[in-house]
Amino acid sequence: MPFLPSQSEILVSSLPKEALLGRIQQVTRNVNFLDIEARKSNGFQFNGMVHADGFRVSLVIEKADSFLPLIKGEVEESPHGSILFLEYSLFPGSVFFLIFWTLVTVGLFFFFGLMAEKPLYALISLAIGFGNYLFAWSYFKKKTKASQKIFHELLQ
Repeated sequence: MPFLPSQSEILVSSLPKEALLGRIQQVTRNVNFLDIEARKSNGFQFNGMVHADGFRVSLVIEKADSFLPLIKGEVEESPHGSILFLEYSLFPGSVFFLIFWTLVTVGLFFFFGLMAEKPLYALISLAIGFGNYLFAWSYFKKKTKASQKIFHELLQ
């Protein structure tokens, strides 16, 4: 299991590459986050970019969500349709804060355990760090399942 929340998936579709990318383009908008009117959903399910060989998108959300997956996809043609390679990962800012707080709580664990000789505080610090990490993984998995459902519907 990787340290950071991530997941990959391979989907096979009978649609040709151009048609599959067209379907993804129909539910994806290239959004300018400074334009409030453009940020309204209006039927779009993803924010991001679709290019000739793949895409980089995330779910449309109404409020900030630190554990929203960034979805990187590549589409390859096959004799009977296309193959979609999906990689779900955290946004770089979320990765930074997850690593930062993990290091802080591990540092507090060692400080309280070795330097201050307060084993209870050390265990509390470790438990908080572990809880934060488990929360990140579980919430990431929940959001990934929502994204997967949309992709599976697009391929039907």
